[in-house]
Amino acid sequence: MNAPLISAQALQVSIGEHAVCTDLDFSLQVGERLAILGRNGAGKSTLLSVLAGLRTADVGEVRLSGQNYAELGPREAAKRRGWLPQRHGDAFASSVLETALTGRHPHLGRWDWETNRDTEIARGALKAVGLAGLEDRDVQTLSGGERQRLAIATLLTQGPPLYLLDEPLAHLDLNHQIAVLDLFAGAAKDCGAGVIMVLHEPGLADRYCDRALLIHGDGRTELGSCREMLTAPCLTELYGHPLKEVESDGHRWFIPC
Repeated sequence: MNAPLISAQALQVSIGEHAVCTDLDFSLQVGERLAILGRNGAGKSTLLSVLAGLRTADVGEVRLSGQNYAELGPREAAKRRGWLPQRHGDAFASSVLETALTGRHPHLGRWDWETNRDTEIARGALKAVGLAGLEDRDVQTLSGGERQRLAIATLLTQGPPLYLLDEPLAHLDLNHQIAVLDLFAGAAKDCGAGVIMVLHEPGLADRYCDRALLIHGDGRTELGSCREMLTAPCLTELYGHPLKEVESDGHRWFIPC
């Protein structure tokens, strides 16, 4: 049996005196989607950065397809997982296409230039997020939503089997939120990609993910199917505010009481 796309073993993560998780074990198989939910400051982004190999866990280990980050090295790790941060800094002017093409860097040799095939992949990714026609636009002139979609296009250009997404819906209007979630759902279904994403809307997590990881902010975590984890009592405890579950057209939504 193939090793999971990512696995965490006895993971303990903290920020100063604040415990994010203790003794967390989980794995993600091909085609699975996992939502991470919790209050602001609970440590969702910190945990995701540990899963991405950008921060060291206090205890435990993260493995990609059975190998840890030290064994893989940065280039091979970048071929296996893509990471979408919350913020995107553009210190220098570049075009939209040039920015998307940076996703191909893990696949190029030290002195290689992008090929026509690389450019085709980047253009296809830009089209997938609705940025076709903006290839020559200066990235520093983009709106927040356009910049977010460009970051997603760059990940698609990278083309890893595992996507780690920190608030992928930030800055996006409702139309583009659903389009992005549909895009990654399609990547999971059609290409077998694994997806872990930090979300704030439990209803969208229930609609687009298989499992949910709840981060309580005191070291406690709960992991299970969305049907099991995303209930009014569980979410009321998680967010510290009473929520009511409603169902419409086969989808569950949670509204504040």
